[in-house]
Amino acid sequence: MHFTRPDTRGDRQRSAALEVLEAALDAVDPAAALRRALNRDGDTLWVAGQSYDLRRFRRALVVGAGKAAAPMAGAVEEVLGDRISDGAVTVKYGYTAPTARVTLYEAGHPVPDSAGVAGTQAMIALLDGTGPNDLVLCLISGGGSALMPLPVPGVTLAELQALTNALLRSGAPIQALNAVRKHLSQVSGGQLARLAHPATVLALIVSDVVGSPLDVIASGPTVADSSTFGDAWDVLVRYAVLEQTPLSIRRHLERGLAGEVPETVKPGDPALDRVHNVIVADNALAAEAAAARAQALGFNTLLLSTYVEGEAREVGRVLAALAREIVAHGRPVPAPACLILGGETTVTVRGAGKGGRNQELALASALAIQGMSGVLIASLATDGTDGPTDAAGGLVDGGTVARGEAAGRSIFEALAANDAYTFLDSAGDLLLTGPTNTNVNDLMAVFVGEPA
Repeated sequence: MHFTRPDTRGDRQRSAALEVLEAALDAVDPAAALRRALNRDGDTLWVAGQSYDLRRFRRALVVGAGKAAAPMAGAVEEVLGDRISDGAVTVKYGYTAPTARVTLYEAGHPVPDSAGVAGTQAMIALLDGTGPNDLVLCLISGGGSALMPLPVPGVTLAELQALTNALLRSGAPIQALNAVRKHLSQVSGGQLARLAHPATVLALIVSDVVGSPLDVIASGPTVADSSTFGDAWDVLVRYAVLEQTPLSIRRHLERGLAGEVPETVKPGDPALDRVHNVIVADNALAAEAAAARAQALGFNTLLLSTYVEGEAREVGRVLAALAREIVAHGRPVPAPACLILGGETTVTVRGAGKGGRNQELALASALAIQGMSGVLIASLATDGTDGPTDAAGGLVDGGTVARGEAAGRSIFEALAANDAYTFLDSAGDLLLTGPTNTNVNDLMAVFVGEPA
């Protein structure tokens, strides 16, 4: 995976930074990750130490959704070949890959659309009539919640779209967003496993959630759900979107609170007895690969955390503070230094600008390192699309603010309007990759000095 922007400008530090980020993306290529996890020896399929005798299954079906699902489907086809009877998988628009036996449906993300509903209905049609002699391979990756929408009866897609938009703008983290989604869906929160029961289900998962909790990734369609109707209601209150919530959704949640609507799948449900969930790639894998490449290039490298969360611009200021500490005191590692972090921040949207959490993080850090030399900060969405933009994030230095302002932009106005994209574009500091066909959260890096 290579970046189409920014230009390195002949700068060794920038060139090294892009090489580090590319190494991270290469490590979480979903097809390669799946091939590492899934092995076939004749009629025996092996995954994570567990074997499956393919002779005992009359059919093998492939379903799933997510930004990484297309190359995963292609890799499954390579392993299983004509053992696959049929398949239906939904991916984000543009996130396709060649498949022979699995039908790919393209749909909207992060706000669900009618194409996503059609793809989900195709999956359910495939699962109709599955029995104990069927094998269902479920390919799950980040974005699966939005790409696999099927609202509960009484709630329309338009109403689900309106609430999703409100929650995205509120700054609610993915765990909170998915607690609501699961209680408005017919497939999330373990309900896809219930639809496939009593088939054997092998869920292969690329994690895009901090810490990789299985019930949060793509809203956990094949695992027990730890959230409740009460949790979903609390999210609407906590993030001040209750008044914006369509009446049909409020009534459905109220019926759930009263026990009039069944809860999502909980631990001990028989629908989970024949389900095996396996994570094949996550943020830690990307961060470790980035750290290894930085070390090989000659940076004193430290992987600080893969659990970074919080408001994007606040995290950006923290990264700038770390850079200042290295410059002033050589801590936590001396220059030439590279600090690697992973996770997922949020943005509370107050303006009408264009951007995403990684761009906003980068812009906030650019302000905090303004005028400094030898410091570079990157923030990257590993799926290649940060927010509703074509950028993956930003790569900023001490001259970013000056370049943007020379192009007629104000960094303070950009931050106030959540318009990081426009400012970073003017400064020449947007990260552009195009669709990466993977998604394992965000990666952040702080570089101080050039590699030896």
